[in-house]
Parts: sequence; C-alpha cells; structure tokens
Amino acid sequence: MNEVGTGGLALREKLIFEHSRPGRGGCRLPELDVPGAQLPAELARDDIEGFPEVSEVEVVRHFTRLSSWNYGVDSGFYPLGSCTMKYNPKVNEAAARIGGFALLHPYTSEDLSQGALALIHHLEELLGEISGFPAVCLHPAAGAHGELTGMMVIRASHEKRGNPRRKVLIPDTAHGTNPASAALCGYEVTPLASNGCLSAATVAAAMDEETAAIMITNPNTLGLFEKELAAICTAVHAKGGLVYCDGANLNALLGISRPGDAGIDVMHFNLHKTFSTPHGGGGPGAGPIGVTKELEPFLPRPRIVRDGDGYRFDRERPDSIGRLRAFYGNFAVLVRAYTYIRMLGAAGLRQATEMAVLNANYIRSRLEGHFHLPHTERSLHEVVFSDQHLPGDCHTLDVAKRLIDLGFHPPTVYFPLVIKGALMIEPTETETKESLDEFCAAMVRIAEEARSSPELLKEAPRRTLVRRLDEVLAARKPRLRWRHENP
Repeated sequence: MNEVGTGGLALREKLIFEHSRPGRGGCRLPELDVPGAQLPAELARDDIEGFPEVSEVEVVRHFTRLSSWNYGVDSGFYPLGSCTMKYNPKVNEAAARIGGFALLHPYTSEDLSQGALALIHHLEELLGEISGFPAVCLHPAAGAHGELTGMMVIRASHEKRGNPRRKVLIPDTAHGTNPASAALCGYEVTPLASNGCLSAATVAAAMDEETAAIMITNPNTLGLFEKELAAICTAVHAKGGLVYCDGANLNALLGISRPGDAGIDVMHFNLHKTFSTPHGGGGPGAGPIGVTKELEPFLPRPRIVRDGDGYRFDRERPDSIGRLRAFYGNFAVLVRAYTYIRMLGAAGLRQATEMAVLNANYIRSRLEGHFHLPHTERSLHEVVFSDQHLPGDCHTLDVAKRLIDLGFHPPTVYFPLVIKGALMIEPTETETKESLDEFCAAMVRIAEEARSSPELLKEAPRRTLVRRLDEVLAARKPRLRWRHENP
C-alpha cells in the first residue's frame, strides 16, 4: 500500500517567545503630533513581562507553520463516531458571506431584516418537514444547549400540569451529555441497561408517575436503530411521561424515517453535524429543537411568525421558558444549513443518508475479521468495534496513536462506555471508496502489527512532531503557561 502518513518538510516550530529579541518589532508608529496624555492609573495595564518582540515576517512564518499542523475535514478523512464530521460544502460559505447576511447588525429593526427573518422561518419549516415536528425553534447554540432547552420545555409542560415530576430515564446507549442536561433541570437520572437496543418491556417496568421523560438516542451510540421505539413511546406516554430524542445521529435517517412520526415529543438537531456547517474550534454551532404541537407554547421566546406579507418577532408568550440568549441563534450557521438543505433537496438528503449507511457498512465488512464486533445487528451510519481479542497486549489507545503515524485522524475511542475498549467509526457520506480503502488498509495493517510487532503500536506515534504524551500527567498537572527560564 502507498502510505498516506506524515512525511516531507515538517518544521519544528519554536514558541513565539523563543523568537523574541529585545527591541525587535513588526510595526513603527508615527511621531506624536498632538499633546501627550496619560491614562488614569486604574485603566493602565502593567507591563507584560516577557511579551514577545518579533518582526512581521517572524509572526507570519510562525503562525503559517503552526497552521500546517492542523488536521480537519478539508485535509483528510475524519472518522469520529457520533460526531458526523462531514465535509462542509464551500457554497455554504459563499451564502453565509452574502453582504446582506454577513453585514447585518443584530440590532437591525425587523422591517430592515425581512430577508434574514424569512430565511430563519423557512429553515424552521424545512427542519419540521424533515423531522415530523410541527414546531421548530432555532435558538439553541449547540447540541448540548439544545438538549438542555428540550428538557426545560419538558419540565415547563409538567409544571403547567401541576407536577414537575422527579426522574428521567436514560439508557446506557444514549448520548453522553444527556445525564448532565437532565440533572441541570433538577431531575434524578435513572439508568437503563440495554443489550445493544432498548426493549419496551424494560422501559415499561421503569416507568411510574414520578418519571418525567426518557432521553433516548436513535440510532443509538452503537449505530443501531431502536426497533422498539414506537412501543417505547407508547409505554412512556401511558404513564404521562414525555419522550426526548437526541438527534446527534439524524444523519442516518434523512428522508427515510421521521422521529416525530414515531411518537417522539422533543428532539434536538445538530446543524453542525447533520446539515454540514463548521464543526471545529468549539463553535459556533446550532442545536435547534423540534416539538409537538402541545409543547410549542413552551418554546423559548421570541418566536418568528408570519405577519401578512412579512415576518416579525412574537414576544408575547406567557408559557415560554423565556429567552435563552441575546440573539436568535448563530445566524451564519443557520444560513449554511439552509443552503445545504436547499442545494440537496429531498432526494439529495435521502441519498446522503443512504451513502452514509453504505460507507459505514463497507468499513464494517472490511474490518470485521480483524477487530472484535460487539453486536451483530446491522449498523447504520457508524460502526463500533472494540479492542477485545487484540493481540500483543495492544489496546484502543495504541490503535489510535498508530493511526496518526499512518496519516489518519483516530476515530472516537472508549465511547460508548457500554463497550469496553470501543473504537467508534463514522465515515459519513462525503468519503470516496478510495479514501475508505486507504483507511481500512491502515486499520488492517495495525491489526497485523499488533500480532507481529506490537512495539510499533506501543511506541506510536513516531512520525509526529510531538511523541506520545503521558496523558494522566497532562490531565492532572497540565503545563498551560510558558515561563521564561534564565540560562
């Protein structure tokens, strides 16, 4: 096989402080031609000890070299399971940079923002049509924020009935942030064990009048479709509870299955996952929620409504959970998601899902004989292997580090927790067969090396600028600040 890994010119870059020389600078201010003045002492900053003194060319070269170390969806395959790191089409970026959108001030009046309001309103309608929910709200800024918003809506609806209830059921195959969202809303978390997929009987046995909701992920974090989802919804509703669905894995369902049709009451979307908006750097993201007609009054305010030939903010919503943030969503992200949906259309969205499922199962078929497969059910958009039976006392971390040497970003490791030593791979629909073959060849090679030369895995990565770190020490005693050391 032709190696993809790192090679060629790899510059070992110094810290910006190490480039510094006294008196060196990258700019020159003109002589002062007005009377000088001093800032009040309370406003003046103390001198910064050791602040780097560097030239313009040193600054440019330094940060250009550092940028070459980055790895992202534009540079290679990004197989992180449950993260859906698909390629972001550049037409999305072009739409988000249209002057009327990019230069629109958040405080612009409604009458001068009609184009933006129309886009938001239409995007809510499109997401509702895709998911089967009669109402969608674009306020939440990210997936976990959407989770929290959804649980706040559920709590508000129970409080309206006079009983907020006390518990929330969460299966062991649910998304990892679900327990925190439930706890932040004041609920006790009751875990539910599953055997890959959750049974309606298990849910029915756990339900009582003190249970506010179940938080379920479908497809779940094993990449499996919850076959008893409709029956689970029935069991929860029979006791007066509500069903929350984590939409992180919606990329497996577009155009094929609508969560709202199965009996789901609330679901959040991840626009930065399913609908291909930028995903790196911690944001900005978008985590809209879809709800049933009964829960619509509790959505955050304001809502954008049609008013004659135009659009306006509806702020008079007495049952609303209130305002979540200063402005209505991360608008540029919403423009990108809207563009993605309109460019693909209904047929294109379904094809994207079909290709994502096909790619995941292709990887599964290529690697099934080399890595342990915990569950035999058909995978959807992602497949989970484990390090069980891996020879040479090699483990998941070793596989991930060796992948870096071979030029690939590692998949999600050690999640979901229900699988010991999990390797969670999601190729998405945007990868070609050639890129999948290269990745699979690297994985097969690693499995063979674990048998013949386990030291290659244990010592990896070898070809990176920074070798394997002591991750325990880095977590417990991180060094986050540079300090000048006198020779």
